[in-house]
Amino acid sequence: MKRRVFVGDIQGCREELARLLDRIRFDPARDELHPVGDLVNRGPDSLGALRLLRDVDAGGVLGNHDLHLLNVASGRRAPGPKDTFQDVLAAPDRDELLHWLAARPFVREWPDLILVHAGLHPHWTRDPRVTVASRFQDATPSNPGAAGKFAVNVRYCDPDGAQPESDWPPPAPPFRPWFEYFPAHPDERRTVVFGHWARMGIVERPQVRGLDSGCVWGKALTAWIAEDDRLASVSAVGAHATHSGD
Repeated sequence: MKRRVFVGDIQGCREELARLLDRIRFDPARDELHPVGDLVNRGPDSLGALRLLRDVDAGGVLGNHDLHLLNVASGRRAPGPKDTFQDVLAAPDRDELLHWLAARPFVREWPDLILVHAGLHPHWTRDPRVTVASRFQDATPSNPGAAGKFAVNVRYCDPDGAQPESDWPPPAPPFRPWFEYFPAHPDERRTVVFGHWARMGIVERPQVRGLDSGCVWGKALTAWIAEDDRLASVSAVGAHATHSGD
């Protein structure tokens, strides 16, 4: 069985990604690489990050910054003043890379794991007979629907999945971190892996692994090797962005 390597939010930090893969001796012949989403934007080398991930046949899921790039590229959305993925839009292999990125799902499931960018709705794992992936049958990058938007954006919510108007400062009850509602069924034995929450940082609790360690802010890029239940990280080469809550 291949090692499954999950990597926190890369956000165009190609140099740190390459150093992290070297540190864990990543080998595409015997390992699988699964980014938690937000492969691009705010960092210095979104183009290089996408090329590297494509070349090692990475899996992973879509994040909110990935959706933003895809919608800007298609003309459905205007770029923002803080966007740094212009290198992708101007690249000769732009179409190939965007097609590859768009093929990432909103969630991946294994018998022992669930991978999502931001989080899971409290209702999604109440019935173990229904897969989480079934919630996204009609979701696309251009039309993520309510499920897709929740999966790439949630941090806090109430027991029914309602989200606060703002995540910062931390909202008052009834809002809590979404992962405090997981698992929602006593028979749920899987571990959920997510990113998106650099302010929260690394999360290690029963059946939960949060991997956004704020690389683009100048902190670190972190991987979790599932088969070893081991974290590995490399320090960022510098701060590429200031925090804006996304």
